[in-house]
Amino acid sequence: MKKDIEIILEKINDEELNAASEKVLTGERITTVDALTLYQNAPLGLLGTLANYRREQLHGSITYFNRNFHIEPTNRCVFDCKFCSYSRKIQQESEAWELSKHQMLMIAEKYKNQPVTEVHIVGGVHPKMNLQFFADLIHEIKTILPHIHVKAFTAVELEYMFRKAKVDYKTGLQILKDAGMNSMPGGGAEIFDETVREKICADKANAEQWLGIHQTAHELGMPSNCTMLYGHIENYSHRIDHMNRLRTLQDKTGGFNAFIPLKFRNQGNEMSYLNEVNVTEDLRCYAMARIFLDNIRNIKAYWPMIGKSTTQLLLDFGVNDIDGTIDDTTKIYSMAGAEDQNPSMTTEQMVMLIKQANRTPVERDSVYNHLKDFTHEVFESSVLN
Repeated sequence: MKKDIEIILEKINDEELNAASEKVLTGERITTVDALTLYQNAPLGLLGTLANYRREQLHGSITYFNRNFHIEPTNRCVFDCKFCSYSRKIQQESEAWELSKHQMLMIAEKYKNQPVTEVHIVGGVHPKMNLQFFADLIHEIKTILPHIHVKAFTAVELEYMFRKAKVDYKTGLQILKDAGMNSMPGGGAEIFDETVREKICADKANAEQWLGIHQTAHELGMPSNCTMLYGHIENYSHRIDHMNRLRTLQDKTGGFNAFIPLKFRNQGNEMSYLNEVNVTEDLRCYAMARIFLDNIRNIKAYWPMIGKSTTQLLLDFGVNDIDGTIDDTTKIYSMAGAEDQNPSMTTEQMVMLIKQANRTPVERDSVYNHLKDFTHEVFESSVLN
């Protein structure tokens, strides 16, 4: 593969591209200037080959998935994110829901004898669902499913929760950790650039608060994921700046498990006037993430958002994780017009999707311990249909 890259570079004969690419090949960290050069000028084939080179250095052909389900307490929200198709105003009735604690525990009960390893809890920011409410909820879920890994609450949800409870980040996170919360998802990061953030989500947690909450979680021994919303009004410089802030925090804490680029979907929101970016742009974005984020081990494609076919392509553009079985328990992206309107895959379907892309399917837990290698499992190819 290294030889393939060298052949591509000879044909391009661009000094700046050559220099940036050589850094990737030798394991030297690329700068933000290098990254912008690659992002703006590198042909897709070069970006993909560099990203795949880095991916295979780290993981070989292994592609991870897990068995998980989501609980979404409510889509009522106090914030007004222009890109969001999911949330509804607090008093709004159309397509709004607000689950009781009992209803959420009944969802958990359904998985009592199922081989799931993770529950993912995120939703709108609702003033009635406070810190103690969620601490009690997590504790009771752990009573029902003692061995489940609870990945819960974006930094945006937590910032509001802690502010209402009048506690600092460390105190609030410790309360949730003591209740049984194990890690945090990466949502709410969007784009850190202040000018862009002011236009698309001005009233919620800012970049400093998002990063501060994740740093505090890491310092408490609670890992997290991180994300970036791409394909709206931001540009390549904003994306590189965003990833650079994540890379800088990861240098300090080492607490990020995975980075997930999230594609802007334009259905049913205040930014519907924007066209969605095409698959080529998806591939470039994920490839740059793998190339630039040298200290975040895993790049995840969230398949319900990006679609199954694009997910398979991305396995050659730096991606080594495709998330989980979901079991039709999330509406966040289906409401925004994502390709998979009924986001659910069986374990067999996950394995086949990965094998059809000539990769090795490995079930993981929430912190990337290997649970089972499915290399030699045989399923009918029709299970994906």
